[in-house]
Amino acid sequence: MAVSNGVSADEAVMEVNETEVQDAPALRIYEVGYHIAPETKEEDLEKVVATIRSIVEQAGGSFIAEGAPSMTKLAYPMFVREGEKTTEYDRGYFGWLKFEAPVAVARSLEESLKRDKNLFRFIVFQTVREDTRAKYKAPQLREVKRTDVIKQAPRRVEETSAPVSEEDLEKAIQDITAE
Repeated sequence: MAVSNGVSADEAVMEVNETEVQDAPALRIYEVGYHIAPETKEEDLEKVVATIRSIVEQAGGSFIAEGAPSMTKLAYPMFVREGEKTTEYDRGYFGWLKFEAPVAVARSLEESLKRDKNLFRFIVFQTVREDTRAKYKAPQLREVKRTDVIKQAPRRVEETSAPVSEEDLEKAIQDITAE
């Protein structure tokens, strides 16, 4: 191995690789969840999502997964103040995007979303690549064998009697009330 300036070729390659790694932007996995105002027409939803996607794509981010916006009733009303006007939302279109991008992309995305009038709430956070959505797991049912035998209870036999005269009825009532 040739040595120049007291550095071997292997050491020089390692130094170059280390500087390349330091210069390369660190890619991280992010997810953005957003609520689009319910006044937005369904035809315009794709345009709103396209603006979010274009910010990520222009900065060199790549998409991992996406949830299309769908109308959702909110757990509690949200009040958004725009100038002098306060708007209350009890529902909205909720959607999400998961993407891989440098840290700067997440910051610029957040700034752009703050300026978007169609969105009334959003969050950008760092996550993992794996699918983290909760999956509904049906409970395991086990078969139970019955060891007892259900017997039918004997039916009560109704007594049929001759019609009761009014005199007998009056006498029975007086006997009961006299006691």
